[in-house]
Amino acid sequence: MSDPYETTEAHLERLLGRALNSFDLPDRLIERLETALAHSSSLHTTHHSPAAGLWRETHRHTYLLSDGGSASLWELVYRLVGDRTIRHEVFVSRAEACLAVARLFGEAPAEAAFDPALDPALAAAEEEPDTDAVDLSALFAASSPARRHREYAVEESADHARRVLRRAENPDRPGEGTALLLRSAYAHQITQAFGTRPFTADGRAAGFNLYEHSFVLLDGTELSLWEVEHTATPDGRHMCEVYESEAAARGAMELRARVR
Repeated sequence: MSDPYETTEAHLERLLGRALNSFDLPDRLIERLETALAHSSSLHTTHHSPAAGLWRETHRHTYLLSDGGSASLWELVYRLVGDRTIRHEVFVSRAEACLAVARLFGEAPAEAAFDPALDPALAAAEEEPDTDAVDLSALFAASSPARRHREYAVEESADHARRVLRRAENPDRPGEGTALLLRSAYAHQITQAFGTRPFTADGRAAGFNLYEHSFVLLDGTELSLWEVEHTATPDGRHMCEVYESEAAARGAMELRARVR
């Protein structure tokens, strides 16, 4: 429960202090939040499943800023299966919080829901998610780009691009040239292009998600980063890879699924 007598400054300090990923927030946003005059917190979603050992809540923290504007932080509070530790993460948008839920719990985020009926390969994967007989080439095949609809949001898009590139672990991630172009991004959209429940390959479970981060640059051109999130690692840990094309990203997913 929040303290009704807690100052906004103390509330923000406590929120950022307990978040595991507060360092990932845009510097400009932190500077603006430090001018907050008042705040309001509310429970947005909750999911409790004692039988499965899962528990999570999403809270929205809204701040009134000294310039008359407002800003919100979305806090994901959760406990993983077999672990009694309560963890906190904060995000600049509801969409990013939903992506974190997908990463942690293997659920498709509502803001980027992908209809399996539009992708036969994904539909086949959902029908048989735990079989070694899955045709990986078909599973990771691209769907038609014409089916994708873009609705860009004008936000801290350059900072978002920087954070996506920073968390990429693959050696062939986009280079400085792409990073330089994305410094002029002023709007972006996040779309889930692919997602599976964990399936078995080579006797071990792995889950894959593919997200397209689409950006609009100041000169009006569009540029996308393709982020692969997967657990096809030797120890099963979560890993992020970023590519400049959908084909390269899907090829990487197929390779990771085959060689583990």
